[in-house]
Amino acid sequence: MSDKTLLHIKKHINNIDFNEIIKFNSVANCWWDPNGAFKVLHQINPIRLDYILNCSKGLFSKNVLDVGCGGGILSESMAREGAKVTGLDISAELLESAKQHALESGISINYIHQTVEHHASIYPGAYDIITCMEVLEHVPNPKLIVQACAKLITPNGEVFFSTLNRNLKTLLIAIIGAEYILRMIPCRTHNFNKFIQPAELLDWIDDTSLHEKQIIGLKYNPFKDQFYLCNNVDVNYILYTKQSI
Repeated sequence: MSDKTLLHIKKHINNIDFNEIIKFNSVANCWWDPNGAFKVLHQINPIRLDYILNCSKGLFSKNVLDVGCGGGILSESMAREGAKVTGLDISAELLESAKQHALESGISINYIHQTVEHHASIYPGAYDIITCMEVLEHVPNPKLIVQACAKLITPNGEVFFSTLNRNLKTLLIAIIGAEYILRMIPCRTHNFNKFIQPAELLDWIDDTSLHEKQIIGLKYNPFKDQFYLCNNVDVNYILYTKQSI
């Protein structure tokens, strides 16, 4: 391994929260249980996929990168739409779960154990579509993730970010409500201080070659146990961006 490669690895490790890796490794074996710890991910996946498909006008034959792919729920969905998918994650155990499920499902996905910053240093401008869903709030410096995605996307390519807003409403709904009262997701999944206000994310976007196309909210109806897209970005939101030509 060259000194240059070692320097890249050391630099990008600084943007890894190893406590987050330990936390997600501990539940890797239940990632694909639709009624288990990640039921919410299974519920919102069709909504996210439809949004990506509508914005991008389809994924067939496109090179797609799923940043922070976890166990591969979104990755597999995009591959089924005909995309050539690369899934990137820093958890080896989650990637093993993703690889195993893809193998059992007969789906071809290129899963890589690597930081997105390191990946961007090797494959600049390699992808037509990039998804970065619920990743930014789990790293020490989310701006670096945004910058890496901007480097990896092709001219006129599209990048989708999703994360959680930082305000009292999100604290009550996403942490106290979802984690401790309704038990929709495992307790301590999120750290409120790492949540990102839309204005902050847009500022980071402005420092790259990406530009905002649309920002849309994701809400939950507890009476119907359903999620839906809306114009309210108080809690969960998706930012759709496009690379400047």
